[in-house]
Amino acid sequence: MNDHRRLGRELELFATDPLAGAGLPLWLPDGAAARHAVEEYLREEERRAGYQHVYSPPVGKREMYEISGHLPHYADDMFPVMALSSSPDDEFVLRPSACPHHALIYRSRGRSYRELPLRIAELGGMYRSERSGVLGGLSRVRGMWLNDAHVFAPLELVHEEIALVLRMVGRAHAALGVKPAGFRLSLRGDGPKYVGEGAMWDEAEGILRDVLRDSGRAFAEEPGEAAFYGPKIDIQVVDAGGREMTLSTVQLDFHQPARFDLSYVDSSGARRRPVMIHRSLVGSMERLFAYLIEVHDGAFPLWYAPRQLQVLPVSAGEEDAAHAFARAAVLAGLRAEVVSDGSVSSRVRLSARQRVPYAAIIGPAEAAAGEVSLRPRNQRGLAPMPVEAALRALRAEADPH
Repeated sequence: MNDHRRLGRELELFATDPLAGAGLPLWLPDGAAARHAVEEYLREEERRAGYQHVYSPPVGKREMYEISGHLPHYADDMFPVMALSSSPDDEFVLRPSACPHHALIYRSRGRSYRELPLRIAELGGMYRSERSGVLGGLSRVRGMWLNDAHVFAPLELVHEEIALVLRMVGRAHAALGVKPAGFRLSLRGDGPKYVGEGAMWDEAEGILRDVLRDSGRAFAEEPGEAAFYGPKIDIQVVDAGGREMTLSTVQLDFHQPARFDLSYVDSSGARRRPVMIHRSLVGSMERLFAYLIEVHDGAFPLWYAPRQLQVLPVSAGEEDAAHAFARAAVLAGLRAEVVSDGSVSSRVRLSARQRVPYAAIIGPAEAAAGEVSLRPRNQRGLAPMPVEAALRALRAEADPH
């Protein structure tokens, strides 16, 4: 089994330390490089789809989470309230999600129907009070960075917006090498966990069910798996150990727009309430990479591999050419380095063990001709080619869009 904890140590992607705390992983340079590439891809996909990116703080006042419903209905999964003084107005909570902050961003000024749907995205820190017994590597953590977004839309546009999100999820999964295992419609169950009246839930569940049916996707219905404020579509994956988990999600929320008194002015001048769509294309960076490390055995596609290219001079006489090619690769946007120690064959083997997608071998003939021999990971080397042609090929392959 490709355990991401073992691979993470061997490939130096992330580390854990008791002094940092359980469930609070440390991203090492190679892991951070891979994560950064994925984050940039997601931001660009969102930008192209009309999202506006924001920043909001990882803490908020207790009152905000009482209004949103998190403290009454989600407190068991939250860190304790922090009292900074004896004043009730000075109590704060580490946020478990960004939706209350995004509701405040929406209501920072008046909104017109012409602005809707308003799509707000943020890749921000979230904190959840997971029990110590369930923590493990990157798959279950207490501190996470969530690819989070909220769409505020009139009711009549909600179906179309959710369908758009599902198409975005499909593109992101294909680019990353994620293999969905199925779709789940997570519905309200019994008990006091859920807010609101039955009619609100029936309407929200019906919209999500219609989107899935219209898309032709097969799905299973799971009562009791909804968020406390609304039903959701969960995109499931199966990890290398055969365990099913939720990676991406789309949630429909009538509750928080009412609680935060969100509104917009429609074409007749009347005030109306928007619907709030919560969505994450790939979930948290931690859970995503726990899955990706295992499913790829640490051998990521070129575009988000931490080290994309290692340049291997055959002898000291090719050092200058190797460093010039590595500099040109870096300026072209690639992550490249020169490796000189040891025989060429041992360096090629080391490059493969480190899961580097390409080794570039430069011997006397290549250096004299301004060429390079590319060797794809675990494959035979390619015929020598001009440096510029090699860079063009690498850049084309490294573009996930």
